[in-house]
Amino acid sequence: MGKKKERKVRVDFRKNYGSSARPPDLTRQYQDQGQELDTQSSQRVSGKGDRTRRRTILTTEEGDPLAATGVSVERQQDQRLGRVLRVHGLECVVQPEGEAIHVRCAVRGVLKTLSTDQRHVVVAGDVVRFVPQGDAQGMILSIEPRSHALARASKGKRHVIVANVDQLLIIVSAAEPALKPNLIDRFLATAEQDGLEPVIVINKCDLIDPASIQPLVGTYARCGYSIWMVSAARGWNLDPLRQMIAQRHSVVAGQSGVGKSSLLNALIPGWKLRVQSISDDNQKGRHTTTTAEWFPLEQGGALVDTPGIRQFQLWDIIPDELTSLFRDLRPFANRCRFPNCTHQHESDCAVKDAVADGKIDVRRYESFSHILDDPQGE
Repeated sequence: MGKKKERKVRVDFRKNYGSSARPPDLTRQYQDQGQELDTQSSQRVSGKGDRTRRRTILTTEEGDPLAATGVSVERQQDQRLGRVLRVHGLECVVQPEGEAIHVRCAVRGVLKTLSTDQRHVVVAGDVVRFVPQGDAQGMILSIEPRSHALARASKGKRHVIVANVDQLLIIVSAAEPALKPNLIDRFLATAEQDGLEPVIVINKCDLIDPASIQPLVGTYARCGYSIWMVSAARGWNLDPLRQMIAQRHSVVAGQSGVGKSSLLNALIPGWKLRVQSISDDNQKGRHTTTTAEWFPLEQGGALVDTPGIRQFQLWDIIPDELTSLFRDLRPFANRCRFPNCTHQHESDCAVKDAVADGKIDVRRYESFSHILDDPQGE
């Protein structure tokens, strides 16, 4: 393995990781004790100021903070590349490159203390550099740059669900639980933003009259999206999906109870992922998959099973950008009278005119408006 050129950089600690420069009640102590307060021992005095709240680490020449190792170079010859298959709390299961074994790795402290906008530093699908430590154990030193990722917003952070995928299988159910087109639209917008190829899969089509959802299927097909009506229980229409996942890195996403794990069991012979029925009380799915997990495929590529998602908040998408993420609205947006048109209340809006003329589906426009009004919704 060629040695990468390294350099030293100063990086911020994460919030609340640095210690306070002085006690928060120093003034009250001074008022209570007067001149007898020993300020020399009660507070730290330094001329460096905020520079003391930062740390020096080693980083690669590219300067990616997540690629920073923060370790000395004496053990570089022991470093190995591997794929993160799943993350359980503070432990990551890594498959070394070119091997079938699994190594349980901890994450080096310097990576966890770096200041980033991400909820978790290491996620399933990451390619990492690690050092073996003992029997099937190791320490993750750095993370290779990611290509594409499926992410959403969660508590003000970017929650990366899985990294280094190129195809998003949006799994919904025709019934039990009911089909949610607005959730599909949120996934589609995220796929457009992150450069993922979206595929819409409507499962449980054996429970309904397929003609009842043909208008919805036609709307997405006219937008250029691949959409398939299948039944994992009956084995309907699964061969085209098997061809689509071959040699691709695909992530399977959708709400709980739509049959993601059942569909994967039907697609891949020999798979036995745990499944559950939906709740009889509220017709909502029960969580069976608790963490995103990367499964390499024998024919090449990989599938990633993810926990059920009931709400999907878009990350880092401002209202002015949302129109460009809707394929059917995008051609008309440049024809509006005002360059900053929100397509809601303005006059001479080409998007609203296209809706009135039937060139844009009314439900898709309402879904677009709903995301603008309620980014947190489902």
